Amino acid sequence: MISWIDRRTKRVEAPRPSRRAERQSTKKVDIAGFTPELLPYLGQAAYFELGMFENLSRAIAIAPDLAAKEALSAAAGRALSKHQGLVAEIRRRGGEPSEVMAPFTAGLDLFRSETAGADWHELLLTCYLAGGLLDDFFIRLSAGLPGDVGPRVAHLLGQDAGTDVLVTHLKAAITANPALGSHLALWGRRLVGDTLLVARSALPTPGQTPDEDRIEPVYTELIAAHTRRMDGLGLTA
Repeated sequence: MISWIDRRTKRVEAPRPSRRAERQSTKKVDIAGFTPELLPYLGQAAYFELGMFENLSRAIAIAPDLAAKEALSAAAGRALSKHQGLVAEIRRRGGEPSEVMAPFTAGLDLFRSETAGADWHELLLTCYLAGGLLDDFFIRLSAGLPGDVGPRVAHLLGQDAGTDVLVTHLKAAITANPALGSHLALWGRRLVGDTLLVARSALPTPGQTPDEDRIEPVYTELIAAHTRRMDGLGLTA
């Protein structure tokens, strides 16, 4: 279980890649050996996508105008489609989705609560950054799934998430109010630590992984992708 720290008292520290991990990050790291059992993998990924749908639905509810609501509805629909696709995989293997997802609800609910943001723009940034990072991570982990499940899940999670609309609204808001950019840059930097903790929770516990350093280049790749998303918004990671 993840140990969560209230951001008001202490900032959550992201896993810090070593210099060796940074050197290795120029090539893809095979983490198939770290993939959890099939149903736990599907359960955590499915509940995460359901949480993304809930976050985007909340963003629709508090959007400032009808045009924004309509635009965000497509992104919410795609998150729900990913969730439903993962649920179908669970059922295909005889699992009950609610039971398979249940072990991950407390941790992911707390993650969503801690990263919901104080306003619409923070929530949009959470959906964009956390959603992108964890989709990337679950795609990487899918390489270790048995049979044809891995490619099928990777294709599902790799589909267009419809997040261009999030980028459009965030860029417009930052252009109109440069001070907002500084605020969101700080929020984005705080998000990465919490999000990487969710990624780490999907992996075996340290006692089951004798070579924890093998995972460090993966963190480096995820952080690099996070930085590119921040840069694309004109924010300093």
